Amino acid sequence: MQTKARVLVFIVAYNAEKTIAQVVSRIPASLLDTYDVEVLIIDDSSHDETFATSHSVSKDTNLPFRITALFNPVNQGYGGNQKIGYRYAIENGYDFVALIHGDGQYAPECLPELLEPLRTAQADAVFGSRMMTPSGARQGGMPLYKYVGNRILTWLENKLLHSSLSEFHSGYRLYATRALAAVPFERNSNAFHFDTEIIIQLLVAKKTIKELPIPTYYGDEICYVNGMRYAVDVVISALKARLQHAGLFYDRKFDCAPGEDSPYQPKLTYASPHSLAFNRVKPGARVLDIGCAGGYMAEWLANDKHCKVDGVDAWPGSGDGLNAFYLHDLNSGLPQLNYEQYDCVLMLDVIEHLTKPEAFLDDLRRALATNTGAEIIISTANIGFFVTRFMLLIGQFNYGRRGILDLTHTRLYTFRSFERTMEQSGFDILERKGVPGPYPLALGDNFLSRTLLALNQFLIRISRGLFSYQIFLRIKPQASLELLLRTAQEHTKKRVEAIETVQT
Repeated sequence: MQTKARVLVFIVAYNAEKTIAQVVSRIPASLLDTYDVEVLIIDDSSHDETFATSHSVSKDTNLPFRITALFNPVNQGYGGNQKIGYRYAIENGYDFVALIHGDGQYAPECLPELLEPLRTAQADAVFGSRMMTPSGARQGGMPLYKYVGNRILTWLENKLLHSSLSEFHSGYRLYATRALAAVPFERNSNAFHFDTEIIIQLLVAKKTIKELPIPTYYGDEICYVNGMRYAVDVVISALKARLQHAGLFYDRKFDCAPGEDSPYQPKLTYASPHSLAFNRVKPGARVLDIGCAGGYMAEWLANDKHCKVDGVDAWPGSGDGLNAFYLHDLNSGLPQLNYEQYDCVLMLDVIEHLTKPEAFLDDLRRALATNTGAEIIISTANIGFFVTRFMLLIGQFNYGRRGILDLTHTRLYTFRSFERTMEQSGFDILERKGVPGPYPLALGDNFLSRTLLALNQFLIRISRGLFSYQIFLRIKPQASLELLLRTAQEHTKKRVEAIETVQT
């Protein structure tokens, strides 16, 4: 026989002695036909007899479910209480956990319908929405100010998060425990905006959320939510998540996107180090792409300019454009290759990841010292970008998955420090250029992103160091002292021979 899915009906309770028994009694016994069910009540250090009542309910043999009642000796807050319940569900191997409130505001009778999308694997989370039935929320007694606030906040959150939920603020929620285990919900706030933060995490983790209509009920229950504080908290949380997506902010709680083979994406269709480098590589050139990632540049150069491109990276190489690929950790030094054969070397957004960039550049210059025709195209993030300066001004210095403060960056440069590093490593600078922010990558390729791109390019003309998101250089290795010495000796020999020939 097929094993029934295990469901934990989790009731958060605070000062609910008058309602908790009734809420438990309203849980449909028909759930047992489909699921193995346990009811968990966690009293969050109530001031009344909520726990005593819950304990009595757990001993009632007339109830069809196993019931566990727990008591928090210190109040954990609405969010903190949820964290404990979800941890209980994960550690005890439940398939699904359904959150309802001990004050009876959310109807337990809806549980069978709400569990169905989880049982049939149509969703990772199911939210009961009071806004899906026209006028249902107001008819159910929701105060007008709460209704208007709910609609405004939900609209704003959808805009910031590119989502389309009918309601962000329902407390009737059901989760697959595997979805909970995939997001760091334990890092969320213990306050009421925990609910918003876990929605953000599910969206970032690309989990499927399904909404179903539920009835609205407002009775004489006491509301412990500070409305203005809550509104500010949810907007700030959504804004932080949006800024993190754009690479301008970082918070570990929202770092739960699915893993990728490579964290880097090509930026070929707008002003970027990739497009600038493409325009400067000569047709038919032999190119070495150090840090080639997925081989995006190689494919572009091979198809459009008929270049032969060899790639080096610690990530497995791919892409039809690569002539050869060398798997190599650049932090172990320069790969052993014949550098005399290359016309151009690309190092796009690579140097900031190296633990010893100066030593790497020294080795590269020596390897190219006798290749007098070779050029190097190199780029890096500009820590002097005005957004980073503003974040510092307000006390923020946040690393993230990508952007100027990528978590994997080991060195940060301004225009002056980057140019000085190149010069001290023995390179002549042939071209320097500021690169605008990757707005199409952050906002999508649309009118707004293209407008911001054009504005950023204009501002770079005013102050390259302040408004450049990245630094782009085209450099050439200086001849080594060994080569200069040999060249001087050879020319001296020829001149002496010429002089002696004339004298004789």
